[in-house]
Amino acid sequence: MTVAENDPDAAQSFVNELKKLTINNNAPVLGITGTGGSGKSSLVDELVRRFLTEVKDKTLAIISVDPSKRKTGGALLGDRIRMNAINNSRIYMRSLATRQANLALSKNVQESIDICKAAGYDLIIVETSGIGQSDTEITEHCDISLYVMTPEFGAATQLEKIDMLDFADLVAINKFDKRGALDALRDVRKQFKRNHNLFTADDDSLPVYGTMASQFNDPGMNNLFTALMQKIKEKTGIDFKAQMELIGGESEKIYIIPPDRIRYLAEIAESSQTYNEWVDKQAAIARKMYQLQGVIDLSTEENLTNTLKEIYQHQEEQLDGECRKLLRQWPETKTKYQQKFFVYKVRDKEIKQPLFYESLSKLQIPKVSLPRYKDWGDILQWLLTENVPGEFPYAAGVFPLKREGEDPTRMFAGEGGPERTNKRFHYVSLGQPAHRLSTAFDSVTLYGEDPHVRPDIYGKIGNSGVSIATLDDAKKLYSGFDLCASSTSVSMTINGPAPMLLGFFMNAAIDQQCEKYIIKNGLQKEVENKILSIYKEKGQQRPTYNGSLPEGNDGLGLMLLGVTGDKVLPADVYVKIKAHAISTVRGTVQADILKEDQAQNTCIFSTEFALRMMGDIQNYFITEKVRNFYSVSISGYHIAEAGANPISQLAFTLSNGFTFVEYYLSRGMNIDDFAPNLSFFFSNGIDPEYSVIGRVARRIWAKAIKNKYKGNDRSQKLKYHIQTSGRSLHAQEIDFNDIRTTLQALYAIYDNCNSLHTNAYDEAITTPTEESVRRAMAIQLIINRELGLAKNENPLQGAFIIEDLTDLVEEAVLLEFKRINDRGGVLGAMETMYQRGKIQEESLYYETLKHTGEYPIVGVNTFLNKNGSPTIIPGEVIRATEEEKQYQITALKTFQDRNSDLSAAALKKLQKTAIAGENIFNELMEVCKICSLGQISNALYEVGGQYRRNM
Repeated sequence: MTVAENDPDAAQSFVNELKKLTINNNAPVLGITGTGGSGKSSLVDELVRRFLTEVKDKTLAIISVDPSKRKTGGALLGDRIRMNAINNSRIYMRSLATRQANLALSKNVQESIDICKAAGYDLIIVETSGIGQSDTEITEHCDISLYVMTPEFGAATQLEKIDMLDFADLVAINKFDKRGALDALRDVRKQFKRNHNLFTADDDSLPVYGTMASQFNDPGMNNLFTALMQKIKEKTGIDFKAQMELIGGESEKIYIIPPDRIRYLAEIAESSQTYNEWVDKQAAIARKMYQLQGVIDLSTEENLTNTLKEIYQHQEEQLDGECRKLLRQWPETKTKYQQKFFVYKVRDKEIKQPLFYESLSKLQIPKVSLPRYKDWGDILQWLLTENVPGEFPYAAGVFPLKREGEDPTRMFAGEGGPERTNKRFHYVSLGQPAHRLSTAFDSVTLYGEDPHVRPDIYGKIGNSGVSIATLDDAKKLYSGFDLCASSTSVSMTINGPAPMLLGFFMNAAIDQQCEKYIIKNGLQKEVENKILSIYKEKGQQRPTYNGSLPEGNDGLGLMLLGVTGDKVLPADVYVKIKAHAISTVRGTVQADILKEDQAQNTCIFSTEFALRMMGDIQNYFITEKVRNFYSVSISGYHIAEAGANPISQLAFTLSNGFTFVEYYLSRGMNIDDFAPNLSFFFSNGIDPEYSVIGRVARRIWAKAIKNKYKGNDRSQKLKYHIQTSGRSLHAQEIDFNDIRTTLQALYAIYDNCNSLHTNAYDEAITTPTEESVRRAMAIQLIINRELGLAKNENPLQGAFIIEDLTDLVEEAVLLEFKRINDRGGVLGAMETMYQRGKIQEESLYYETLKHTGEYPIVGVNTFLNKNGSPTIIPGEVIRATEEEKQYQITALKTFQDRNSDLSAAALKKLQKTAIAGENIFNELMEVCKICSLGQISNALYEVGGQYRRNM
């Protein structure tokens, strides 16, 4: 093709030979044409995917033509990036440029078709560039033609001008979710009848189909594919014997957010504004009552006193009952916080904690300080907008006091294989009363792939994160930590393949509890014999932990390595253990696909399909009573790291959170069944807005959940993890990074975060070393355990600047909600890449100010040392070793071989579950026992769940 395109004269003899070879070749040629932006490439990809699934052992070639620009002569040739199905040995794709302006086809297209025929391809698809109304050139080169358009063609009279409606064998009205799609379908059918003199034909018999190529398992696409196979048979006599059995009917948009709920962000902003106005009004009434009471107390004139009492009574009647209750209880509240201990209940369990800390000077420092206001208006305003920790609107925190014996410290690790990361976890948690493990995964795992020798995969195995591909890996990774202990919680930074990693994790937790049951009941020998029997029958070696166990690892989780509890225990016992384990395990899986599309880009499934799986996870949590595990960590961290300022980070993150709320509600879930399972994750930079990011988030969330969604107290509590800013770490003067991190940690702790990760100073140049991780953890331990003011749990309350910042940031966030709302909500804004564009603009603004020095960064653009503060070269670069990479590949192959007799059927059942619209995660819990991560990802790609990338 290259020769034919670049040197036509030299290729002439070659072309003549080709004609001889293809003279009797009847391979059908499908020509696909249509207007620019109609989604032809996505539609072609969906047709190819169905061809691979439904037509066995046949090959297909795609020739995709893109226009050359008149001014530059260049062509984008970008269709390939939209094609997911072409990564298959049965598919060949070639992009061609028109090489001339104003043409839809390359002049070498016929030669390219002949070459594909000579190469033996069974079906050839030619996709043109976007065409005008009068262009029908494709029909000269194909046996069957498909015209792709959208519902937005203008007035019905414009259809008269579209020549392809005279010649096309099939017509697809793509993007059928657009407004007016059904009317467009009616008009195009009418036009088709006129053009083909089919006035008496039934509408459903016409080859005009509404399609949504972007939608998972779209019925319109299924109908179009069936019609295409039939048309090829009619016109060429070639029967591909596609086995598809489809339900008829036009495409119907499966809405993530129902159309009548699309204004949810504007409603939240309006609801917040209404609440604030109500607070001002109630506070004004309370202030008048306080003033009247003062005058009444001073009055000695009986008539005046009676008149004032009448006015007072009238004002009291205007005061809301809840406000009257708050003011009546205020003296009692003050008394409660003057006691030695504070007693409260969490899930019917009484908790008693001291309210004072004794300093070295023997002073009693209060853990919670209350305002000294006398004016009832000031008191009421404070109670309604601030309040004590643990009380609505939770500005000061969602719990009355911090949990004793558990600092908010997160123990972050992820490098090499599961054994190396397990050793790091035990190193950083040794001697700590609580184990709060935070897991980073390598990019192979993040993209849902298995370890492999393929060059683009091999180099990334175990680098900048841990390699996890199977249940065995997960068991080794968390071995020695009781995943169901109240002192253990695990956070997993994984998004696209989150359902699969969660399946691995949950099964690892279940099998740990099975091991504890086995030990408790003295069944070790019996179980060991069963396992030996299983492996003897398979003729394979049992998997083992690679290396010696680190200090602190008692081997929990390794007894059943290579088997699952249901294989060695009675079914009824296993079911009980499973129910206990999944309802007890504590932790968080990130699983936030919205911020992936907006900022981080590790998308592997389409937004619609990924959200459906998230909904399935949450539905499973509700059904199985999983109360202590967060099904999603709605993340602003990656939005900030991509360049967003703190306002955009907070606005985008909260708007994403409310999008999950609306989606779960649309699936019939109750707000109080799922809202407590949502958590948040923010970045903490050094800008002033970061000092109030937590309190603003808590206040906006609480007001919306209470007033708009009518959620209970537990649903109103926004819980979040926060991490110091990675973007603020610099490779110049890296010792200064700890100073920045300390200040950011101070912001977070003063703002009463629920958990905190402090970055290591050397993360700007390498994966953290043991020494730098220890220093990073020491930062927050010193603040929590040594800094006297941090013993107080509401140190920000009462500061004028904090009050101003809180109001300013909240107003800015709600204004951003309105901007997103005007673009069709979060999902509508994502379609036009609003969030991504705004993040990029803010990133450029920051980088520009940093470059000019207007934004000072000590040791980077100011206060340079005598050598100019050059970039530091790391003394040690942490990377996975060759041995670790090879071990992971070997362990994976062993796992797959061991389960090869079961995996194919399990994956097929998973695919059928996905297509049928049933709960995918319920099935994944079983599939994850015997299939690897890559096997599961690819099985779901095959049925249409794969993410389609934009340029």
